[in-house]
Amino acid sequence: MNYKMIRYVLSWVLRVEGVLMLLPAFIGLLYREEAGWAYLIMAAVCGAAGFLICLRQPKDREIYMKEGLVTVSLSWIVMSLFGALPFVLTREIPFYIDALFEIVSGFTTTGSSILTDVEALTHASLFWRSFSHWIGGMGVLVFILMLLPVKSGSMMNLMKAESPGPAVGKFVPRVRNTAKLLYRIYIALTLVEILCLLIAGMPVFDTICLSFGTAGTGGFGILNSSVASYTALQQWIITIFMILFGVNFSSYFLILCKKYKSALLSEEVRMYFLIILSAIALITWNICSQYAHIGDALRDAAFQVGSIITTTGYSTTDFNQWPELSKYILILLMFIGACAGSTGGGIKVSRILIMLKTIKKEMTSLIHPRSVKCIKFDKHPLEHEVLRSVNVFFITYMVLFVFSMLAISFDEFSLETNFTAVAATINNIGPGLDGVGPMSNFGAYSWFSKIILILDMLVGRLEIFPVIILLNPSTWRRKC
Repeated sequence: MNYKMIRYVLSWVLRVEGVLMLLPAFIGLLYREEAGWAYLIMAAVCGAAGFLICLRQPKDREIYMKEGLVTVSLSWIVMSLFGALPFVLTREIPFYIDALFEIVSGFTTTGSSILTDVEALTHASLFWRSFSHWIGGMGVLVFILMLLPVKSGSMMNLMKAESPGPAVGKFVPRVRNTAKLLYRIYIALTLVEILCLLIAGMPVFDTICLSFGTAGTGGFGILNSSVASYTALQQWIITIFMILFGVNFSSYFLILCKKYKSALLSEEVRMYFLIILSAIALITWNICSQYAHIGDALRDAAFQVGSIITTTGYSTTDFNQWPELSKYILILLMFIGACAGSTGGGIKVSRILIMLKTIKKEMTSLIHPRSVKCIKFDKHPLEHEVLRSVNVFFITYMVLFVFSMLAISFDEFSLETNFTAVAATINNIGPGLDGVGPMSNFGAYSWFSKIILILDMLVGRLEIFPVIILLNPSTWRRKC
């Protein structure tokens, strides 16, 4: 284990977080809020801690897969531990576990909250919550990869450990250039959304915060009503961009390279949009009797489908009051999630497709034992390693889901509440149903359950294995 290199990366994470905290500090000072000073102090603390952790640059800068997984997990944990402190210093969230829940929910782009009155927060804290979505959406280490002077193989191991999906590849030969390209696409889409919302008449502060939440597919609102108070046009704009940020970013790269056919013919992207359109049609038909105009039903259905499948978590209505069929569809979308290589969470459309193809192959083998058929994805044969990793991921996912359900059941909430609370956190969605619905929050859970749900959020964002490797004692044993 290259401990010096791990410390070196963590020092960069803290220094970058310190610089990023200057933005909410500026917002606080701009609105003449004392909270701005708390963020300024924490920016200095993060910067100082970053320099103290690693005073010297390591000679050996190699990061193998194990170090990559451990480094990514520790980076997100350290970033969250320090990122929660401003909430405590400002006394807006006085209890540290609650503050940690809130910021982990932000960085992991979950959007679940323990707050009963969001509007009571200062502008600085509202900005920090939303900005944490934008930071976590693409991944802080993807940003740091542009700055770190490490070997290309080491950078690839870090990117694989942090990026969502069954497989991660390079768009261009150099990993650093891939990281730069990802952020250019990410920033460009964010700026386009900001421009569209400003043209639609949304206030500047609201526009920036909601665009950050949409880009990171997070879901922290700055109003208690989430997005329900905004105009129909503004809601449609957010709906479109939520869905766009749920698309695999490699498709945007292909579009930039003018390979339109390859981008549009991707199996995952086609299935993603097919699921969205089918869900919108079914829910609109199911809820239209509750609305005076079918246009309103369509808008709410489209918004909630886009919000749930991309794991953003914004809401325009209390879908807890919708018919059972619509709620079941939303629960299914929670698990399906967005595309691999996007800012969305969930199991991912690509994994669902691969598992369905595996089932079909097994059924064919049972009917025709002598047949030889390989599983293809986008017309390319899938390697056994990819199939194995998808199967192992799903099994581990289900084990963790059941364990989390059992652990939080001591709080004596309803099955629907606990089931959707775990689904909402491990899939990085935000709201669930019943006691954790869009008009409720997670504040009623005990500190123990909140810690379990915090781990679920981290596990969901980092796709399970980095966190498991970190907690596995054998990871830290020295070889004889």
